[in-house]
Amino acid sequence: MSTPTFASADGLRLLLLNLAYTGPRAWQEDPAAAELMTYTMEKYGALAHKYGLQPTDAAVASFDAMRTRAVRVAEDPWAVVTHAVQLSLIYESRAEGLLCSTQQARKTAGTDRHDAERFSERESELADFHPAFHVHDDVSAIDEPKQGNIEEEPTNAYFALDEAAVLFVELGWLERTARLGLEYIAARLIRTGNRLSAFESLRRDGHGPALLDVDHDAWLTVLRAVLGHQHPDRVHTAEGRGVFLRLLIGEHLDELFEDADLADAIQSAAPEVETADDSHV
Repeated sequence: MSTPTFASADGLRLLLLNLAYTGPRAWQEDPAAAELMTYTMEKYGALAHKYGLQPTDAAVASFDAMRTRAVRVAEDPWAVVTHAVQLSLIYESRAEGLLCSTQQARKTAGTDRHDAERFSERESELADFHPAFHVHDDVSAIDEPKQGNIEEEPTNAYFALDEAAVLFVELGWLERTARLGLEYIAARLIRTGNRLSAFESLRRDGHGPALLDVDHDAWLTVLRAVLGHQHPDRVHTAEGRGVFLRLLIGEHLDELFEDADLADAIQSAAPEVETADDSHV
């Protein structure tokens, strides 16, 4: 039996990107999605049994994880899914022991609460071990640590990605296509660790242009807009920084819209949108 394409990190990323942006029923109708769920039951079946659960429980946990952007843009999507599945199985097993919901079990993580048990299972008196009969110091008078001004904090990476998507949509891109392309670029940036390496890797990449349905020149235009122009003389200019970095260091969308060269480049690279009239020609 041949190994499925999605068994690799890049293969899984491409499949998840397609499922995320193909349409609302992609997970139900795409045969590859069904194959992926079957694969996860086989992959995580032993892990599920370790916590007294079934492979289907692991498949549900992996499904929940795979629909998140964190998995799609991760350096190794399978590693993130595996970690998420393991945590979900731990909490599910914990919930069964505590006779509570999985959500409540997550909230009690790190506490010393034990599994539900009968009073007769203890030799000690109830008052000796039950926390309800214990006395604790009053800490209500202790001041909470001061929090910094959230509004002054730098834009985080996910927010920057969302803002970049808004920029592309306003400049003529379909939201689905814009998010698909930006997440694909962000994933490579996370994996390579710097913009130059990401640019060089994506410049030779054949999947990116195919995902967006653009030619190679338009793909390079998108890369320069998002990651910045990588010529050494332009490193410290707005053109050299690119959309992602400019948003991360605090620039606002209005400033990017006012950058005529950037706006024109993004607009010119937008894939052609097929209209209803075109489809009947």
